[in-house]
Amino acid sequence: MQVQFQNNSLNVSHHDKIFQLHPVWLRERLPGEEYFDIDTHQRLYEPSSIDLELQITNAELIESQLNIEFNDGIKGSYNIEDLLKEMDDNQNKRGPLPERILWDASLKNFPEIQFEVDMADKKSMYDLLMNFYKYGFVIIKNAPIENKFLLKFVNSIGPVKITNFGEYFDVMSKPNPNDLAYKPIALPPHTDNPYRKPAAPGIQFLHCLQNEVSGGFSTLVDGFAVAEYIKKNNFQAFESLTTTNLRYQFQDKDIVLENWGELIELDKDGDYKQVRYSTRVDYVPPLETEKLKIFYQSRKLLSELYCSSEFELRFKLQPGDIMMFDNHRLLHGRTAYDANEGMRHLQGCYLEFDATDGKLRHLARKFK
Repeated sequence: MQVQFQNNSLNVSHHDKIFQLHPVWLRERLPGEEYFDIDTHQRLYEPSSIDLELQITNAELIESQLNIEFNDGIKGSYNIEDLLKEMDDNQNKRGPLPERILWDASLKNFPEIQFEVDMADKKSMYDLLMNFYKYGFVIIKNAPIENKFLLKFVNSIGPVKITNFGEYFDVMSKPNPNDLAYKPIALPPHTDNPYRKPAAPGIQFLHCLQNEVSGGFSTLVDGFAVAEYIKKNNFQAFESLTTTNLRYQFQDKDIVLENWGELIELDKDGDYKQVRYSTRVDYVPPLETEKLKIFYQSRKLLSELYCSSEFELRFKLQPGDIMMFDNHRLLHGRTAYDANEGMRHLQGCYLEFDATDGKLRHLARKFK
């Protein structure tokens, strides 16, 4: 890393890139209690009030400190590591979040964490969240088998997301349900609630309270791993699945919910952002015949891969297990079961990513 200052220009060479640091960009990051509130870390001034003709009169790097003087008489010191973090695109995008580990049915060692009392600020929670972001799921073992305990546990991470299904939901066989999840039939791999705006709930939790049936196995599929497989082996299908906008709709006697999105959504950098797959509630718009032909072929391929033994994990949740999974990355389902054999009772709820992201960033300051 090198820093060069000449003609009011500050150039920093880092990771084979050269960054030209604008005087105003530097000035609005100038540390100090007169500029930032010590408690909230928020600015005490309006950055647009900085003179846009501001110039750097002197800059010097001494070990890890970058000392700068501006032409209005203000001067200060920056920790160069703090500035370098802002020049690292990957660091800016992911922060303390670990790199994803894509997986298929060959995954043998499931990410598991033993439940601990009051674990919200412990190393065990940090490990739990790191595993969650790596694999898209984690199973918390030996949690208390208590009605609504799940709400207490999830609220220790962040506020539970309330939907039209309520603060939580009981996954068990019910008469006249408003969702197929409440019948003892098999559920193919799917995304929960893709019809919600602005997006489907980010994270789902399922707490096993009873599981007395011989069937009712839980299933998980890494949607990003399937997307990567299609991208490498059938790019035409990948292109169709990432560009065709579908409508998703839920309705019952009280509400109609609707949203649009691709089966595989990419972000502006071409990275995987979200998968949506819920064939009970999706509708394809009336595209040109050739585009529809390609799309239907692509969707069939996607469906076959989601349901294949190559990508699907199948396992049985035990009472006291809490399964936490990324509803934007993974698809979940279950095998059929006979309700006459006994009770299968899971309680579920949702959480958004700002809760887990914020919690992990906080814990990273203590344990990373």
